[in-house]
Amino acid sequence: MSRLIPSIALLAYLPGALIYRWPAWGRERRAALAVEERLFSHVVISVAWSVGLAFALAAFDHYRLSRVLIANGALSALILAGGRARLLYRGQAARPSLSLLLPIALVALGCWRFFPSSEYIIGGKDPGVYINEGVELAKSGSLAVREAVVAAVPAGARDLFFHDYHRGEYYSIRFMGFFMQDPSAGLSIGQFPHLYPASIALAYDLDGLPWALGVVGAWAVLGVLALYFAGARFLGPGVAFAASVLLTLQVLEVWFARSPGSEPATQALLLAGILAFARAHQDSDRFFGPVAGMLLGLLLFLRLDGFMAIAAVGGAALCTWIVTGLRPRIGFLVPLAVACIAGWFYVTWTLRAYSMDMVNYLRLLPTNIVVVAAVGFVAGVALLARLVRLGGDLAARVVPFCVAAVVLAGVTDAWFFRHQIDCQSPCLKLAAPDAYALRTFTDFYFTRWALVLSLAGLLVVVRRRLWRDPAFVLTITGFALAFFYKIHIQPFQFWLNRRFLPAVLPGMLLFAAFAALGSMNRPWRIPAAVRTAIGAVVLCVLGWHYAAAAAPIIPHVEYSGMIGNLRELASMFTDRDLVIVESRDSGTDIHVLATPLDYLLDRRVLVLERADPDKAMLRAFLEQASGIYPHIYFIGGGTDLLSRHILARPITTRKFLTPEYEDVPWNVYPNDVRTKVFDFGVYELSLGNNDATGGFSRTIGAEDDLYVLRFHSRDFNQGTPMRWTTAQSYIDIPGMTGKETEVVLTMHDGGRPKQAPPAHVEVWLNDVLLGASDVSGPDFRSYRFAVPPGVARLAGASENTARIRLVSNVWNPKQLLGTTDDRDLGVMVSRVEVH
Repeated sequence: MSRLIPSIALLAYLPGALIYRWPAWGRERRAALAVEERLFSHVVISVAWSVGLAFALAAFDHYRLSRVLIANGALSALILAGGRARLLYRGQAARPSLSLLLPIALVALGCWRFFPSSEYIIGGKDPGVYINEGVELAKSGSLAVREAVVAAVPAGARDLFFHDYHRGEYYSIRFMGFFMQDPSAGLSIGQFPHLYPASIALAYDLDGLPWALGVVGAWAVLGVLALYFAGARFLGPGVAFAASVLLTLQVLEVWFARSPGSEPATQALLLAGILAFARAHQDSDRFFGPVAGMLLGLLLFLRLDGFMAIAAVGGAALCTWIVTGLRPRIGFLVPLAVACIAGWFYVTWTLRAYSMDMVNYLRLLPTNIVVVAAVGFVAGVALLARLVRLGGDLAARVVPFCVAAVVLAGVTDAWFFRHQIDCQSPCLKLAAPDAYALRTFTDFYFTRWALVLSLAGLLVVVRRRLWRDPAFVLTITGFALAFFYKIHIQPFQFWLNRRFLPAVLPGMLLFAAFAALGSMNRPWRIPAAVRTAIGAVVLCVLGWHYAAAAAPIIPHVEYSGMIGNLRELASMFTDRDLVIVESRDSGTDIHVLATPLDYLLDRRVLVLERADPDKAMLRAFLEQASGIYPHIYFIGGGTDLLSRHILARPITTRKFLTPEYEDVPWNVYPNDVRTKVFDFGVYELSLGNNDATGGFSRTIGAEDDLYVLRFHSRDFNQGTPMRWTTAQSYIDIPGMTGKETEVVLTMHDGGRPKQAPPAHVEVWLNDVLLGASDVSGPDFRSYRFAVPPGVARLAGASENTARIRLVSNVWNPKQLLGTTDDRDLGVMVSRVEVH
C-alpha cells in the first residue's frame, strides 16, 4: 500500500494537476472554475496522459509501468522546477462550496453500482479478449504478442492448430479475438484497439488481476463525472446532477461498467473532450484547446467509431466558424491532426485484420451515395456562407431549425415507418434489429415517456442554446442518427445496446432532465418552485424504474469464481509443459479457457483447429513435441483425438459451474441468471500401441471425453453416469482388430413426456447402418447391433478410430414442458461395448 498510493498519484493526478497550474494561457480563467471541476480536470488530464504514454511505449515494444512512472515523475519535477512559486494560485482560485458534494455523491453512487467487477477472463467474446489483451500487453510490453510455443510448431503441422485463411491481413486465428500475423515468428495481435487494454495493463501492474478487471468501473465513474461537468456547464448543475444519477441507475451503464469493455472509457474521454472543446472555444480558454485535441484524438486508439466523434466535433467547429466567425483554436487542431494521422496508420496497418471489414464496407458504398453526401456537404457549407453574407443572425437561426427538423424526421421515421429491408447491397440492407432499434431501446431500457421528455428537451436546447455548446448537441445527435439507423453489431441483449452507451444514452438523459427541470419557463406561468417539484417527481419515478430494472444484476457477478477455477487448473501444469485444448467446433466452449491459461497464467497452450484432426499429422507433431516439452496434455470435452498409435492417460475430470446472464435475441429482454458449465477431462498424450485386442468397453459419462463427440455434457441418472445424445452424436472406437462382431449400447429414453414422439435411434459404424431400435422402458437396457465382417475388417485395417454414429429423434424440455432446459435431447447412453 505504501507504494500503491504514490504510484496512483503519479498516474492519475499529479501530472494533470501541475500542468493545470502552469502560469500561462490565462491561468486566472481556469483557476476561477469550481474546485470540483478543477480536480476533475487534474484527473482526466493525468489519466489520458498516462494511458496514452503506456500505449505509445507499447507501440514501440517498450512499455513498463516503471517507465511510465519515471516519465510522469520527470514531467512533474520539470514543471515544479520551472514553475516554482508561480504554481501557487495566490488567491486567484475559487474556494470550495457546497456544490463539491454533488460530484462526491456521484463517485460514491458509482462505486456502489459499478463494483464488484465481473470475473470475465475467459476468451471468446469481447470482454475476455480485452482483459487478455491488456494483461499480455503488461507482460510483454508490446501491442503484439510473440510466443515461442507458436513458433515451435513445424510448418507441416500448422494446419493442426492454425488454418491458413490466405488473407493479406493475417495468417490465421491464434485464439478467438487474436489474429496471427506470422506463424514462424509466433507473432499475433489482439483484435481490438489497444488504448483501453493499455489502461488494463497499468492497473494489472499496480495490483494484479482484480484491478485489471475493475479498471472498467473506474472508467465508468469517470464517465458519469464527465457527464455531470459537461452538463453543468451547458444546462446547469441541477439538470446535470439529475442526469448523472439516472445514468448510474441505468441497467446498461451498470452492466457495462462491470464487464470489461471500451464503452465506459469512450464515454469518459468523449464527454470530457467535448467539455474541454467548449471551454476552449465557447468560453475562450486557450488552455483547454490542446486538452480537447488530446482527449478526442485518443478516441481513435480506443474504438473505430472514434472517427465519428472527431467528425461530429469537427463539424460543430466548422459550423460555428462559418456562422459566428469563431475559428477553431490552433492549439486544438494541431494535436488532433497529429492524432488523426497516427490513428489512420494505426487502424489501417496495426489493426488491419480488424479494420478491413470496415474499410471494405466503405468501399462497397454505392457511388451515388458518396457523390450525394459530398455534394450535400459542399452545398450545406455554401448555403451557410450565403446566409451569413445576407447579414443579421439568419444563419444562427436556420441551423437550429435544420437540426431540429432532422431529429424530428429521424425519430418519426424510426418509430413509425422503419422496417426490415432485404437486398444484395450490405450498405442498403436493413436487418430487423436495425430497423426497430429505437423502439427496442426505448421499450426495454429508456421508456417511452423518457423518450418524449428527451426529445422535448433536445428541441428546446437546440432552439435556445445550440451555440452555447454546438459540439455536445451535434455529437449526441450524430451518434444517435448513425446507430439508430444501423447498429453494426451482433443482435443480442444487452450486447447490441452497448452502442448507445458512450454518447446517446448520457445525452438523452441530459435532455430528459432538462425537459423535466429546466425548460418550462415563463410562457407556462408555472412558479419556479412548483415547476421544479413536478420535474423532480417525474425524474424520481424514472430513476425508480431504472433502479428496479437494474436490481437483478446488482448482486450478480458474471463468471464468479473463474479466477480461482482457472488457477487451480493451471497448477496442474508447469510453464514448460504443452497444453493442447480442443477446437472451437467441438460443440463445447472449452476452447475459451485456452486464452487465459496462456496469456494470464503463463502456460504454453495450443488450440486444435478441428474436432477431428488429421491423425498422421498429429502423430508426427507429438513425436517432435515430445523432444521439446516434458509433458503434453490435452483438455477437452469431445474430440476425435485417438488413433492406433496415439494414447491418452486420464489425469482428472473437472466441472466448473459459474453464473452467466442469459444471452437472448434482440427482441427479448434478458431476465435470468443461468449456470454455465465447463465439463471436461485432462489427459496426458503419448505414443504407443492402442490395439483393442480384448475388445472395447467404455462408460459414457466418466473419463470419456476423447471418445465422444456432439454429446451433451456429463450427467447422472439415479446415480448412473451417462450423457444425452443430440440429433447426431458420435463415439470413437480406437484400435479395432477386424474381428469384432457386435456393438452393444446401454441406453434409456430418459422418461420422454407423452407430447414427445417415442425415442428412436439409428446406429451406424463408419457410415454403414448397423440397425435401428426404439428405446423405451423404465431403466437402462442393452441394445445389440451386429457388425458385418467386411465393415469390421476395414475398421481394423485403418490407422484412425472407428466411429459409431447415433442418429436420434430429439425433443426440447423448454418447448414441451416450459422448463429452463433448452437442449435438444435424444436418448441417454451410459455404456458402449464392442465385442
